Amino acid sequence: MFKKVYLLLVLGAALACKASPSKPVKVAGSNDLQPDEQQSLVCKQVASLISNYNYKKVPLNDSVSAIIYDRYIKSLDENHSYFLASDIKDFEKYKTVLDDDIKAGNLADAFYIFNVFQKRYIEHIKYSIEQISKNFDFNKTETFVYDRDKLPWIATQSDMDAMWTKRVKYDLLNLKLANADMAKNKETLKKRYENLLTQSNKLSNQDVFQYFMDAFTEAIDPHTNYFNPSNAANFNIEMSRQVEGIGASLLVENEYVTIKTIVPGGPADKSHQISVDDRIVAVAQGKTGEFQNVVGWRVDNAIAIIRGTKGTTVRLEILPAGANASSKPKVVEMVREKIILKDQSAKKEIRTYNSNGKTVKIGVISIPAFYIDFNDYKAGNPNYKSTTHDVKAILDSLKKENVDGLVIDLRENGGGSLMEAIELTGLFIKTGPVVQVRDTKDQVEIDKDEDADITYSGPMAVLVDRFSASASEIFSGAIQDYGRGLILGTQTYGKGSVQSAIDLDRVIGSSLRDKIAGVVGGAKKTTSTGSQSTYGQLNLTIAKFYRISGNSTQHKGVTPDISFPSVIPLDKYGEDTEPSAMPFDVIAKTDYTKTGDFTGVLPQLKKLHDQRMTGSDSYKYLLEDIADFKKHDADDSVSLKESDLKKQRDDDETKTFERNNLRRVALGLPALKKGQTKPKNEDLDFVKREAGQIMTDYISLDNKYTSVGSQPVN
Repeated sequence: MFKKVYLLLVLGAALACKASPSKPVKVAGSNDLQPDEQQSLVCKQVASLISNYNYKKVPLNDSVSAIIYDRYIKSLDENHSYFLASDIKDFEKYKTVLDDDIKAGNLADAFYIFNVFQKRYIEHIKYSIEQISKNFDFNKTETFVYDRDKLPWIATQSDMDAMWTKRVKYDLLNLKLANADMAKNKETLKKRYENLLTQSNKLSNQDVFQYFMDAFTEAIDPHTNYFNPSNAANFNIEMSRQVEGIGASLLVENEYVTIKTIVPGGPADKSHQISVDDRIVAVAQGKTGEFQNVVGWRVDNAIAIIRGTKGTTVRLEILPAGANASSKPKVVEMVREKIILKDQSAKKEIRTYNSNGKTVKIGVISIPAFYIDFNDYKAGNPNYKSTTHDVKAILDSLKKENVDGLVIDLRENGGGSLMEAIELTGLFIKTGPVVQVRDTKDQVEIDKDEDADITYSGPMAVLVDRFSASASEIFSGAIQDYGRGLILGTQTYGKGSVQSAIDLDRVIGSSLRDKIAGVVGGAKKTTSTGSQSTYGQLNLTIAKFYRISGNSTQHKGVTPDISFPSVIPLDKYGEDTEPSAMPFDVIAKTDYTKTGDFTGVLPQLKKLHDQRMTGSDSYKYLLEDIADFKKHDADDSVSLKESDLKKQRDDDETKTFERNNLRRVALGLPALKKGQTKPKNEDLDFVKREAGQIMTDYISLDNKYTSVGSQPVN
């Protein structure tokens, strides 16, 4: 079904390909960034796709324009610290015309707003640099309001200057509390502010376009998103957990693109000529290509030319860590390879518990996302990288180690591939439906596990939190509906929509693409391994998914069988906090047979859990952490009097240190002395420990979960 929908999207959007020219308005004091013809074209294409094929069918009108406007202003200056009230009054004329701008591909108004923002940003940072040389009275009773999002826009330049003067004072006071040398502190702060100006000057029209397109797409639907070429490449790396390149992560430090980590076994590692903190001075393609100097570049631009297709050659000019900037760089030649990002893949551990003198082994599999290498999958490679393949291998190893039960940890797993959610469910059930999907024509497709093999048939639980979303909710909802495992944790996010990733290079005709490329320069096509496209990617909401019980996970998510208090504030994060989110609804349930039912055993498990929590210091500290977060979250200002701020910081630091030690002792770990470093890989995850304990309780009870009907329980 989705293949057909995708083809319709491509064919429909290809009919509207002529871009409208923008009318730029120059803003003195900014870098006067302006849109190009390519961005105008993409804007029209995205508008056409959303208007015609988005699941919500939201008309692009003045009402939506006002929402886009509000989101755009908020994305630029959420804290009301840059724009003056007069700027906002000036912008109001655009409030109901942005919809017409988008449909026409006219980005002039959006870029004008951004350029005014950049002008103000540069003005305020330059003003702040001038204030650093002043002598501040840190004994004066004064307050700095740092959270201004609910306050009116500042009306006058003098009031704006006063606010920024307090910010400078606050930044200096922070440095003073750590180091009494004020001359050194002022030098440090000046460099910090100058770096902010440098970063602002590196912004490109692609950044402005991304800001505006985010405001547009999220006004329609929080999960319809446009990705510019570099962001599209990063999204696809995240989905596949693979990248083709040299096997190193990069950051910009002091204007140099600097190597921060090296993937074992990757080209950088195998060269034996590259180390962490080495600096990349220049990049050349192939054995004879000309070197491009990348000093002062943004890291994403440098990454774009360092990454490339597997098997191709890249040469780097390297300044070794510690070498003088005037030293002669060495040239390192490497052949790019496919790099597996193992640190971002599913991982296992085994935890042991004691039950009436008997040792119980619980396997824990942490899954960060539902990932898949689409390129390898489409090419027919049976060993393509995916969540299901990785978890199946882990399950096989855990069975060899004779675990008694299993916990699948999906906390902070925001989802990913729908196919992977279905296939992963299939590892734990025989056959049957996993999820229902309703498209824009209200047709319902039932996606099933057709493979009768069961990789793991033992007791299991799924651990979720507020950031478990989408594919995580499909999997945990199916496990709950089948009665196959317990769901533990907190209410999930509530994302019940399906997106199709549309490569805009395929939507836009080749002749027009070549014409525009000749004007603005082209780039390589996006692949799941990170090379860049020309036009980027649109993730378009095309359907809504439902549990096999008929309930949508939209808004309500999945409710655990045994709940934990949520450290993540439910009133700030979740689908039900998104104004443009779709509502909860219900469709007919599917025909499926439950494999088990925990109804009879849940009261006992909850009772045992509650008894432990009543006497648990770890649980008490968890509740205190939640209360402290709520208290600090309500704060919006800070004292600029040194003695008051120092006392507050010292009290907070002492409280945190003592709380952490109490938490350690409660978990059977030794308390730390002040200044002592916490051992690496030390586990302070109380919730995960308790999840394993609940599984141990279940395994130790005589009345295992009940078989339903004639189907045996595995």
